Amino acid sequence: MSSCGNPAADEQALMPRRLKFGNSKDCVRCRLKPGNIVIRHAVYCQECFTPMVDMKFRKALEPSVNARAGTSKRPKLKASGNLCLGFSGGLGSSILLDIVHNTYFSSQPPLDDSGRPRGGTNHPRNASVWPSCIVCYVEVCGAFAGMQDRTEDIRSVVERYPSFDFVPLRIEDAFDGSWWTKVSGPNTTPQVWLELSKDGLITDGRTAAMHLFNILNLALSGLHVTSDVTSLTPVEAMRSYLSSLPTQTAISSALQNLTRVLILHTAHSRGSSHLLFGSSLTSLSISLLSSISQGGGYAIREELQEEWAPVTASGSKLSSVLRVVRPLRDVTAKECAVYVWWNNISVIGRDKQRRAILGIAALTKNFVVGLEKDYPSTVSTIARTCEKLEPKDAPSGQCRLCKRPMQSAIQEWKGRISIRSYSDDKLATDLAYIPSACRSILDSSTPSQVPLLPSLTDFLCYSCHTMLTSRSSRGVKQSAPGVSSATPLPIWVADCGLHEDELMGIGGRRKIPEEEMLHTVAKFLTDDQTCEE
Repeated sequence: MSSCGNPAADEQALMPRRLKFGNSKDCVRCRLKPGNIVIRHAVYCQECFTPMVDMKFRKALEPSVNARAGTSKRPKLKASGNLCLGFSGGLGSSILLDIVHNTYFSSQPPLDDSGRPRGGTNHPRNASVWPSCIVCYVEVCGAFAGMQDRTEDIRSVVERYPSFDFVPLRIEDAFDGSWWTKVSGPNTTPQVWLELSKDGLITDGRTAAMHLFNILNLALSGLHVTSDVTSLTPVEAMRSYLSSLPTQTAISSALQNLTRVLILHTAHSRGSSHLLFGSSLTSLSISLLSSISQGGGYAIREELQEEWAPVTASGSKLSSVLRVVRPLRDVTAKECAVYVWWNNISVIGRDKQRRAILGIAALTKNFVVGLEKDYPSTVSTIARTCEKLEPKDAPSGQCRLCKRPMQSAIQEWKGRISIRSYSDDKLATDLAYIPSACRSILDSSTPSQVPLLPSLTDFLCYSCHTMLTSRSSRGVKQSAPGVSSATPLPIWVADCGLHEDELMGIGGRRKIPEEEMLHTVAKFLTDDQTCEE
């Protein structure tokens, strides 16, 4: 339908549909040449399009370059440290490398008549914004069998820019103590293992003893250090961690968190003051919606731009702050594709993770890409709306797993929004297998008598806790009898003073044998004769 009016009415009363572009097909910037591309109902020629993207890039980046905002309207750009670029081989990161190199590292200082830099080599006007730049790439082929290692292909692309230093990383470095020693200094913290398979729910529903056993098993053995499984290689530990996650969405989210934290610690250890990611407006909108749908709404502003610093064992942040900026956040995926084509930029592309195609991120991507195709101005509304959001209270600390701000009193808040009573329909069905005498004891005595001990839950944000404990439609994975269901966690989880928090080490929590658990709950159990009566 070409209009929103009544077809039977007079033609003058109809409201015509808005044209895709204006009445003029000339470029809206120079007004001289015919346009070659339409961006949000505006026409641009090829000569004006590239400067427009460069202007958006610098407008998003340069206000955050200087450590302190001066009074000058056009201050001299000088960063307090080096520059780090996160590179994935995709469309946005390829443009990021090219624009940063051409804008800040390839330009020559002005020369005098003798051919020397005007004012001398050490003149402030000839100083670079950043002394050096590193490019970090995280290879994820070790996560799944059959994926191709593309490190050398990425290296060949980075070597085209002589001012950049290539720093290759691997996703399994998150479980490698030697890598952690390089970025944080000598470390003797043991590997942290977590029980993810037990959820405290009735699986069989035939005896109250098994229910109490499962509850105490969840409460007492959630986090422990095991000495007989520390011989796993980093690849084996990483695959064990991913295979223990309950859903495909959790696996995709875990890979993104591991990649992000690896680059953050590497950039901070190299003395970088700024970390740049090549997220376009389209990919940023996808990330924002996906994060909110997985419980990451509290740290939504950090998805746009943040100032990050590692937390010490005492709970305080270091003085050196790393600014994470996404300078392409105002450039759509369509603009990025045209920019790459007209500027002959090589794009390797990213391998589609086979197990991520069914996750929430993939569904969100299909929705946003279709939305951008039909209503291009709506995608920018997603990012601008999320930019206005901010939490009501100050964060209580930093999440041990994803290193994002953590909501205060998260357990009390989750207790108010979660259904934990035995009146739930599924639990009521399970309780039908239990005799009435045992059911009354279970309903009235069990919740108040279970000891509330410290757990890793108190040190995780809501998004990470949801990632580890979300229920799958295929059911909870059960380990074989006699086989430990503990899974290793990234090496940085054991840092920041878990010994002081009494979760590890002497006086901390330990794996309790089954005999000791049954002895603990013996006073809550009734014999079989009482239940039969």
